Amino acid sequence: MTRSRRAGRQHRHPAPPTAAVRASALCYAANCALGAAVAARLIDTRRIRWLHHALYIATTTTTALALVAELRHDRRVAAALSPALIPLAVIPFAGTRTRRHPAIALCAAPFFAAAVLTSR
Repeated sequence: MTRSRRAGRQHRHPAPPTAAVRASALCYAANCALGAAVAARLIDTRRIRWLHHALYIATTTTTALALVAELRHDRRVAAALSPALIPLAVIPFAGTRTRRHPAIALCAAPFFAAAVLTSR
């Protein structure tokens, strides 16, 4: 292996933590959009109900990872994002056929928005 190849590998840095915040916000937005489309009967997910669940898992996972990354990088962003974990933790217990489910889910929106704006 040449010296320049080794040097190139040594200087690669992982994605900045702000990318993790944006990824978590994107997962959240996609999950909300899918949920709203199903509620409005624009999309029928009876055969692929797992999709909404997979997006929820992706949202909670990326949010937790973003929070850990931002605790090391920028605590202001971590402080803005951390309250979003509360509604994400409560949502599985809210039921899916009531108005509580979307109301609790939307409680996380301001925290995702604040984290994205703070990370700029």
